[in-house]
Amino acid sequence: MSVFFISDLHLGHVNMALHRGFTSIDDMHNTIITNWNKIISKIDCIYILGDITMEKSKDYYLLDELKGDKNIVLGNHDMKQHVPELLKYVQSVAGMINYKKEFILTHCPVYPSELEFRFKYNIHGHTHENSISDKRYINVTCEQLNYTPIEFEDLKNKYCKL
Repeated sequence: MSVFFISDLHLGHVNMALHRGFTSIDDMHNTIITNWNKIISKIDCIYILGDITMEKSKDYYLLDELKGDKNIVLGNHDMKQHVPELLKYVQSVAGMINYKKEFILTHCPVYPSELEFRFKYNIHGHTHENSISDKRYINVTCEQLNYTPIEFEDLKNKYCKL
């Protein structure tokens, strides 16, 4: 079993698909599903760091097309009233997660003072094509990862000096 990360799927969000350069929402969905299922097995664990959709639950069914045990950190476009519906498709839902003591998993980047003496790195989404120029912040938005989840060991090798 491997562990992977990604954020900001924005399933069902037509304007986001067009902004990202896709020809249609189906094109974006197909790219995400194809890229995901090429590298994720049914026993892998994946953390989706927010913004599953754009404040709607009608596209959650697409999560069933994605392999692996899906764990969610809620984003600013994930509605708390939709959590019971979301839990039909994923293993867990949280606000933030302390991961392996040195990492905090969030949707929005945390303030730098939150990292001091607590965590070495913040794996996050929310900022899309913009990244923070601080090596403690690791942006795993779809745009940063070519719409493909990143495996934890690859993430550490690329971004961390542990």
